[in-house]
Amino acid sequence: MGWGNIYRRRVKVFSLAVLIYLDYKALQKREEFMKNNEKSEELWKRAHERNAKRVRNMMIQLGGLWVKLGQYLPTRADVLPSAYISILKQLQDSLPPRPLQEVCRTIERELGKSMKEIFLDFDESSLATASIAQVHRATLIDGREVVVKVQHEDIKAIILEDLKDAKSIVNWIAWAEPQYDFNPMIDEWCKETPKELDFNHEAENTRTVSKNLRCTNKNDSDKSINQVDVLIPEVIQSTEKVLILEYMDGIRLNDLESLEACGANKQKIVEEITRAYAHQIYVDGFFNGDPHTGNFLVSKEPPHRPILLDFGFTMKISSSMKQSLAKMFLATAEGQFSVSPYSILFTLSLSLPLLCMLNLLLGDHVALLSSFAEMGLKLRLDLPEQAMDVTSIFFCASTPANEAAEYAKTLNEQRTRNMKVLQEKMNLSQKEVKRFNPIDAFPGDMVIFSRVVNLLRGLSSTLNARIVYQDIMRSFAESVLQEKIAKGPSANAQWIYDTPVHSEVEAKLRQILVELGNEGKILGIQVCAYKDGKVIIDTAAGVLGRYDPRPVQPDSLFSVFSVTKGITAGMLHWLVDNGKLNLDESIANIWPEFGTNGKNLIKVHHVLNHTAGLQNALDNLRKENPLLLTDWDECLKQIAMSAPETEPGQVQLYHFLSFGWLCGGIIEHASGKKFQEILEEAFVRPLNIEGELYVGIPPGVESRLASLTIDKDDFSKLSKIGSLSALPSTFQPENISQLVTTLLALSNMLNVRRAIIPAANGHCSARALARYYAALVDRGLVPPPHSSLSTPPLGRHPHIPKFSSEITSKMQNGKKSKAVGSASKKKENGYEQKTKQSKDSKDNGSGRESNSDGYTSTSGSSSASNTSSPDNSSASSNDSRKNNVIWIFNDPRIHDEFMGTGEYSDLALPNRKFGLGFKRFSSSDGSFSGFGHSGLGGSTGFCDIENRFAIAVTLNKISFGTATKKIIQFVCSELNVPLPDEFSILSGTEAGEELSIPRALFN
Repeated sequence: MGWGNIYRRRVKVFSLAVLIYLDYKALQKREEFMKNNEKSEELWKRAHERNAKRVRNMMIQLGGLWVKLGQYLPTRADVLPSAYISILKQLQDSLPPRPLQEVCRTIERELGKSMKEIFLDFDESSLATASIAQVHRATLIDGREVVVKVQHEDIKAIILEDLKDAKSIVNWIAWAEPQYDFNPMIDEWCKETPKELDFNHEAENTRTVSKNLRCTNKNDSDKSINQVDVLIPEVIQSTEKVLILEYMDGIRLNDLESLEACGANKQKIVEEITRAYAHQIYVDGFFNGDPHTGNFLVSKEPPHRPILLDFGFTMKISSSMKQSLAKMFLATAEGQFSVSPYSILFTLSLSLPLLCMLNLLLGDHVALLSSFAEMGLKLRLDLPEQAMDVTSIFFCASTPANEAAEYAKTLNEQRTRNMKVLQEKMNLSQKEVKRFNPIDAFPGDMVIFSRVVNLLRGLSSTLNARIVYQDIMRSFAESVLQEKIAKGPSANAQWIYDTPVHSEVEAKLRQILVELGNEGKILGIQVCAYKDGKVIIDTAAGVLGRYDPRPVQPDSLFSVFSVTKGITAGMLHWLVDNGKLNLDESIANIWPEFGTNGKNLIKVHHVLNHTAGLQNALDNLRKENPLLLTDWDECLKQIAMSAPETEPGQVQLYHFLSFGWLCGGIIEHASGKKFQEILEEAFVRPLNIEGELYVGIPPGVESRLASLTIDKDDFSKLSKIGSLSALPSTFQPENISQLVTTLLALSNMLNVRRAIIPAANGHCSARALARYYAALVDRGLVPPPHSSLSTPPLGRHPHIPKFSSEITSKMQNGKKSKAVGSASKKKENGYEQKTKQSKDSKDNGSGRESNSDGYTSTSGSSSASNTSSPDNSSASSNDSRKNNVIWIFNDPRIHDEFMGTGEYSDLALPNRKFGLGFKRFSSSDGSFSGFGHSGLGGSTGFCDIENRFAIAVTLNKISFGTATKKIIQFVCSELNVPLPDEFSILSGTEAGEELSIPRALFN
């Protein structure tokens, strides 16, 4: 083709692009002054018809790549205006055929023989003519019925030039309308389209896909869940420009009348095509990147199987990309409700609209962001909810063509919501937000994958079928990750994270963990223990999630649910120890707004002892919208307005969630600081556990988060247990499994994991939690630095990571947005990029005495309300630091204070399981041996005072605590430490089950 022709093609393309753009912009301006919606809709309808005809005429005239694009666009019946669908659909039927003389000339030149030497019969009328080639039916010399695909002359030069023009237009659109940036897609097209011009390449692809899908050697006995029932023509012969294939008689997929006439099940056809692509993507990692309707037929004979054609544009992806795509899909599908929505409505008392909203947002945000990182998709800023929103819609059920307008409206609303969030997060103007691209890098493989899913959606819409992708594709995606996750330690030599062993006990414990892993009782776990101030166990094992095969490391972060209460209680005691609070003080004196609705008599110790009478506070908020429980300020406001159900100090009833907001409000009002600031000042910095203990995580730690899943075997046993009178209806056995499943789905959401919920949203490593209790068991004496054998070292992470949100130089004419800097200083759930350090005061001369272990103990005493000044405490701490000795509590009677014993016994109900914020752990003789707190599903942290023993277990497979009990029993037995009665009952008997359920739920 001469340069003159190329230039004329280019002029036509760009002229039409400008004409259509100006047409729509003019209509937008005109619409601003119109009040009649019906007239506006009619004008838009005419504009779509007018411009669709312009596009069609140009594509037919120019051919080449533009026809290929025209064949793609009608498949997007779910998003494109109907005028474009109906008018551009004509391009899928067939283009005007090339002259027969040209076709024969190409065949004879490519095959080196005359037409008569090759064919008994050659149909002069083409079956179809497409952008690159046309197809004729023929009969070979040996009598076989075939189709012959012949490439157009000079098409290679045309396609390559068209790609350049398309790239220029996409660049222009991205400049004029930045929210419509299709550069990643066109870049991938420029890379892959030239491969379609070599039919040898297509022939090899066809053989490979046919073999992968077992189209040639089907075995009737193969009934695997991932078996696919489709047909692919056999390759007879190929050259660069000629491809001869087996002839298969079929009906075109867009010939709806013929499909209806032969009785083909359109829903089943599209489902089987979807299964075939799920197999190609997730199982084979080798898939056709161009599934438009022209590339499918349906066999005329029952059972009317789909026939897959045209494998010129086929992608091969690496094993790691295959796993990342599977993880992305499963992370999105993980949170979606798999049980009846109406049973969930009943169990959680949620409204149907709220349930639909939650179902869209739910999912494993951690695994989703991990999949993005692994595939090379980089975000410039922190947008986990928006990422989940986009992928949820991406994989949601397909939309029939008659509902396309509603689906398009949903997409536009989603785009508007996300733009608003982006604008607020980055503090950008309307103009700036349009030009800001939150994606820093977009992998090419992901572009084609997205295109394939979008084409499949369009295919469903064309046939008016509703496809639930999550149901069809899940088993294929799971098969990718199953080998690494499902088999546990028996098939994974690195299941135990490779760190040196600290003791003989730890070596034996690792064998116990392997056994529990092989039994399916452990997915991911950490165990850390201190004895006499030294680390004796620090082991990590398993994987971070059901769909996240990365190994658990010692610095991985686990959601520990009610274990958090022990940390929150410690913060409140720290304020008492520093003279900021009195345990016998009325909360209304500290927090004036709290003194409403008869709560004037509620004191600090009532809250810690679970006798405040507010055990059901905020239950109405949970019913209205569980996500409101993540709003810290709203929860404090609601808890201040609540009314007690029982008289303070009379009845101990577990304050499952309200405990946290009660303590949190007291902490903030008594200290004058934010909850997170006190946590860091009291424990995180003194214990040197930065980056490994949070109540509500900051952005930037997602890569270390473990995802929660449920032990289905444990919860299946609930059906055998009768009603438990001690529990409310929501927690009866028939509802527990469903409730926990839903709670876990919510707990895997990042916006929930980032919330300050001091009763249940702690995230920590076992070694950070064990170090906390190792300090408490020694009355606040900070242990020596954590074991050097533990890698990575404890405290190496910045406590508040910085999220990279810089705008690249090509944004905004090469200038960085000032908004980026200001946005990075914003608080995230009470966190700031730089936390204010406590000021040290001068030493007040308080004495310390050295004990036999070389540590320092406190001399002197303080009252139950601890009136020692904070300045003196800070000075003492500062002086101790110089001697490498740090105390986080001053009162030598702090153990009695924690447990509500001794001088503090009047502040706690006697012989009950809760002391003042901590659970009292009793040994077999009934005496209190220690304290701590366990959480829903098995995580725990506690210490034994007499034996100077502290242990923590964190895990991500939620059960009734069987694994944790076996671990605690083994370690206590090996160390000859009394076993707390909480861990003495093992499941296995009906009575044991009944006792373990309320303990597991109400920890």
